[in-house]
Amino acid sequence: MFRKVVVGISGGVDSAVSAYLLKKRGFEVCGAFMKNWDLIDESGYCSGEQDLEDAQRLCRMLDIHLEEINFVKEYWLEVFGNFLKDYEAGITPNPDILCNRHIKFNRFYHHAREKLGADAIATGHYAQTNFGPFLDQYDEKEKVRLFMAPDPIKDQTFFLSQITAEALRRTMFPIGSLTKPQVKQLANEIGLESFARKKESMGICFVGKRSFQQFIAEYIETKPGPFIDVDSGKEVGRHAGLHHWTVGQKCKIGGCLQPYYVLRKHRESNVIEVASGHDHPLLYTDMVYAEQPVWINAPPGLPEGRVVRCEFRFQHTKPLVGCSVIETGGMQLFVKLDKPLRAITPGQYAVFYRNEECFGSARIVQPGPSVAYSKERLLQKESSG
Repeated sequence: MFRKVVVGISGGVDSAVSAYLLKKRGFEVCGAFMKNWDLIDESGYCSGEQDLEDAQRLCRMLDIHLEEINFVKEYWLEVFGNFLKDYEAGITPNPDILCNRHIKFNRFYHHAREKLGADAIATGHYAQTNFGPFLDQYDEKEKVRLFMAPDPIKDQTFFLSQITAEALRRTMFPIGSLTKPQVKQLANEIGLESFARKKESMGICFVGKRSFQQFIAEYIETKPGPFIDVDSGKEVGRHAGLHHWTVGQKCKIGGCLQPYYVLRKHRESNVIEVASGHDHPLLYTDMVYAEQPVWINAPPGLPEGRVVRCEFRFQHTKPLVGCSVIETGGMQLFVKLDKPLRAITPGQYAVFYRNEECFGSARIVQPGPSVAYSKERLLQKESSG
């Protein structure tokens, strides 16, 4: 059923080993190199050119055709444009989730299926589905389910949480059941040592080697405003613009007994409220309000209006936390966490799991009242009653 597979080739070890495993399994394999960004650093060097050369070298070694696909325009409109709008509004987006949703598992998926005649696509993501790494357990009558990879550090289901079930049904994750050390060891064994040695790309692709604040200043006009201490209501410093700061971030404010951290950003007044101390109680909340979710597979009971139990994270590296979820008016979500979390950030994604299955995610609109605020209100009610 699945004969021709188009695999995304980035020039790194994960996609290189994925392409090798597909070829070894006997699929008709075509490589695809996606150009999503024109990145030239200050010295005139373009990292994308080196990645393309590495992708071409890999495909020569494996004797497979490489298709170059230009998604620069689509990336600018659907990922980077939204990224800038969010930052201008004081919201902190996640471009990796947006790229997977709009480019890799939408534009690339449809290009591979419709223009290249692919039966399926493959990527070097660390993730698994119930259909197996090569879709050998595919069942058209069954729903596709996304599961975490065994490598907890490299697991990428968080970043895949907004893709459609349609694309996931026909996606292979050849290295999804392996750990990163196993992938590198395999690369060394099969003659792909240079890919195993290649430094892994980290961070946002379009920022390059610059600091993020240097980068964002090129696109968004600087609009200075005050840092206001949430406890005293006094101005304790000045900032160069809401877009330079995110909730929970340490502020560079001199002359204070302990560091200040961003609590809230107010677009209308251009005020950033700050809290003194990394673990200030106002930075913690156990409630989250989120937009209408994108479900790969909705948690059982939720569509029927029931409160469902699952696990939550809004940062890729943080542990999962138990939660109760219910759909509110307009199909939005209300999430009650089992324990308070620090610096839950509007624009980030609430990603939901149970038993290592990733159900999908919803963009966070705002955190609920802080735990400290809720306790204060409760004490006020008790004293007035």
